[in-house]
Amino acid sequence: MQAKFDNGCWSFEPDPVHLYAFWNEAFTKEECEKIIDVAKNKGLTTGKTVGGGTTDPSRNSDISWLNPTDNLHWVYQRLTDIIVPLNKDFFKFDLYGINEGLQFTNYKAPSGKYGKHIDRNMNMAVRKLSVSIQLTNPDEYEGGDLCIYDGDRAEKMDKKQGTLVMFPSYVLHEVTPVTKGERNSLVTWVTGPAFK
Repeated sequence: MQAKFDNGCWSFEPDPVHLYAFWNEAFTKEECEKIIDVAKNKGLTTGKTVGGGTTDPSRNSDISWLNPTDNLHWVYQRLTDIIVPLNKDFFKFDLYGINEGLQFTNYKAPSGKYGKHIDRNMNMAVRKLSVSIQLTNPDEYEGGDLCIYDGDRAEKMDKKQGTLVMFPSYVLHEVTPVTKGERNSLVTWVTGPAFK
């Protein structure tokens, strides 16, 4: 399909990349609670930025890494069954797969947060898509909004338990401070060949 513009440019095809996509009810309430139990039973450590360096003051959360060997093959398969069609419809990126595991993240009041950031860095696997799943019922906490930025404008993502949100890893985003209760999420990054 050709896209014609009045300024004299002629694009071979329009940009297919959306700011984000979502999937309602990716996981049930019971499945979310099961994931939380597995992660907390593994034990939590302080979340750090890429490279495992010193604690980043813009990030206040505890994490646990979850792998298929944690009896979570079903989670990886569910994510595959959702990510592949969402990518086809909203991003059309060339992908390899989930090659960094799943990161369970726990944000607690009064200051659990992750300031504005992107999910890529030089000299690491090429992250194409970032995936975030809301594991906690939104009635159990306040704040803790996942916000995706389109320029200066922040879009708050749906907080419904079990919702999956996916966006390009180069997109600016944040988790605002949790002011009451605690928010649990599951995040991962889908890698692929270099952009070109």
